Amino acid sequence: MWGGRVGALLRVRRLQPAGVSGRTLLSCNAVSQAGSSSPRCWNCGGSGGAGREDGFFCPRCRALQPPDPTRDYFSLMDCNRSFRVDTTKLQHRFQQLQRLVHPDFFSQRSKTEKDFSEEHSTLVNDAYKTLLAPLNRGLYLLKLHGIEIPEGTDHEIDRQFLTEIMEFNERLAEAQSKDAVEEIESTVRARQKELIDSASQAFEQVAPS
Repeated sequence: MWGGRVGALLRVRRLQPAGVSGRTLLSCNAVSQAGSSSPRCWNCGGSGGAGREDGFFCPRCRALQPPDPTRDYFSLMDCNRSFRVDTTKLQHRFQQLQRLVHPDFFSQRSKTEKDFSEEHSTLVNDAYKTLLAPLNRGLYLLKLHGIEIPEGTDHEIDRQFLTEIMEFNERLAEAQSKDAVEEIESTVRARQKELIDSASQAFEQVAPS
């Protein structure tokens, strides 16, 4: 019930469900165990666990290691597991990671490292896109807490909320000038912020990080 309400709060513009990446998501317990094991480096056989630079390179031979399966998007992007995300910091982290693992920087390395760089780069892109968008971020956070919101469940959304969305669409369709469109956009943005703040408060109260 709560999950449905939060999902509704996140669907502010056009109500188009945006799915979360198809990667297998981790439970809270699984994530909390991250770093409990110390995998060996595939290249030199040395310990590649906690000593890895930012979780990517072997501290001994500097070979790129495979993605850590226990690491969720929030950990990867150096964010608190919360609906409130500093998007400027998120963007900087994205750029930092791409400078570390982008395939262009591994063109002269072994095939193994090239493959790992592709996996890392794809994972970083998925994490960035998911955490950047409020809807995707909320759905991902809910999933980490074991709450699923299947696509195509908009009929459970509050009727008043649906009516509000329909009214915005009607006003937009009837707008006769640029000023009218901009006024509607301003109203929608204000409403969006209000609903996102409400969703954030719901996460903080029911599913704290």
